[in-house]
Amino acid sequence: QVQLVESGGGLVEPGGSLRLSCATSGSSSSFLLMGWYRQAPGKQREVVGIMSRGGTTNYADSVKGRFTISRDNGNIAVYLQMNKLKPEDTAVYYCYARNDIDYWGQGTQVTVSS
Repeated sequence: QVQLVESGGGLVEPGGSLRLSCATSGSSSSFLLMGWYRQAPGKQREVVGIMSRGGTTNYADSVKGRFTISRDNGNIAVYLQMNKLKPEDTAVYYCYARNDIDYWGQGTQVTVSS
């Protein structure tokens, strides 16, 4: 059974940085896609960024130049480096992975506030 577990969320001041990690287990092969989504209170879940197995990455316009996704060499973990955080980045962040179906983590809260 595939499991995704996020860590690294928390409270940070505007302009600060956080690094989210997502560890996976239960997959016999690397994932075709891995990345991150987020959901703010009262809003729909939205994509933050997705990286393919080959390394191609696409980001939401709202985070381009501030957030960076990376995957480990075995493609079994994915990270989200978030810099220059803004209050509007406050949300629950979800790890995402896809092979034949979609897999989701349980989410980790990121709060940007002074």
